[in-house]
Amino acid sequence: MKETDRALVQAATAVAKLRCRSENHSVAAAVRSVDGRVFTGVNVYHFTGGPCAEVVALGAAATQGAGELETIVAVGNAGRGVLAPCGRCRQVLSDYVPGLRVIVGPMDGLRVVPVADLLPEAYVWADQQPDPALSVRTGQWPLPAVPGSRPASED
Repeated sequence: MKETDRALVQAATAVAKLRCRSENHSVAAAVRSVDGRVFTGVNVYHFTGGPCAEVVALGAAATQGAGELETIVAVGNAGRGVLAPCGRCRQVLSDYVPGLRVIVGPMDGLRVVPVADLLPEAYVWADQQPDPALSVRTGQWPLPAVPGSRPASED
């Protein structure tokens, strides 16, 4: 792990210690842009499912005019250490910043992984799907219908 990644963990840890002192705010996140700026956020707990710290940090970065984002980490309150993003956050991070790196693992074994590795077989929005007319046929699904054939469901 790079020193800048360790510093990002320290930034999120500092915010968790300072701002995560109630049930309403129990996780802090820090995200770094490619130009080195760091943006932080805390979760906003609500019984209806308030936003996680990672999403709040993305919003803070957008609000402050961050360019491309590079790496993110979430840290739990009360010394819980680095926390992996929940499923919803994995999808949001993947959709908004597909090249993002995520710091995960126990404090004595932290590692940095691409967000895509945390969300295999991710859902891809229809407007982000490749145009089949522009792609080269690979012989993989979906294959064109063969005249005179019937769907497998009829077998």
